[in-house]
Amino acid sequence: METENRKKRVRLTVAYDGTNYHGWQIQNNGITIESELNRCLTALLGEKIAVIGASRTDAGVHALGNIAVFDTNSRMPAEKISYALNARLPEDIRIQKSEEVADDWHPRYVQSRKTYEYRIYRGEFAMPVKRLYSLFCYHKLDVDKMREAAKYLEGEHDFKSFCQVGAQVESTVRTIYQVDVREEDSDIVIRVCGNGFLYNMVRIIAGTLMEVGQGKRSPEDMQRILEAADRSAAGPTAPAHALLLYRYDFLQ
Repeated sequence: METENRKKRVRLTVAYDGTNYHGWQIQNNGITIESELNRCLTALLGEKIAVIGASRTDAGVHALGNIAVFDTNSRMPAEKISYALNARLPEDIRIQKSEEVADDWHPRYVQSRKTYEYRIYRGEFAMPVKRLYSLFCYHKLDVDKMREAAKYLEGEHDFKSFCQVGAQVESTVRTIYQVDVREEDSDIVIRVCGNGFLYNMVRIIAGTLMEVGQGKRSPEDMQRILEAADRSAAGPTAPAHALLLYRYDFLQ
């Protein structure tokens, strides 16, 4: 017979609309996804909860499946926590799955593939219902050239040119498994899958690919940008609201 509660580690798959939040990580100047999860979990389980997130998405960025873990002494089955937590969370944050994992499982220290999508809406005029989830662009974009440029980014490279200046990282080398540029009706979707990403990396990739699409750069320029290892060599940082953390795939 169990005489005391056993501590367990629970993994959450978290979907959210980032429009009204100051990003994932707790901030002093506003509400974040992390602060809302901590608040609602603490109230639900009756103990102080502090989640550990896999990806610290920026203000305005959305997610279909960010990952967080936390430890709890609660007897509530891990798979039931999602239902109870969703009843407390704001409607723009929803847990898609909750499950028990090994006590030492950590989302930042396991091998994974992370996929982002950046969405561009093309039209003569902006479309109000798309304004929170895509970047409006009235310029003609050459998608074939964007695809050609994207191929230069695949593989293991030093992505210092695609990292925001001042980011504190041990290494700017990352592996990109695939960069896909596809058309979906009036949208262009840039999907990037890699083993990890630097600060603002996907947004800088998107901004640079758009310059290629507008004819401001050639596809071959991507190789020179990588070799420069200098943020000023790449294009602008595209706005955050059109970025979506699409999925995580854990390899262990």
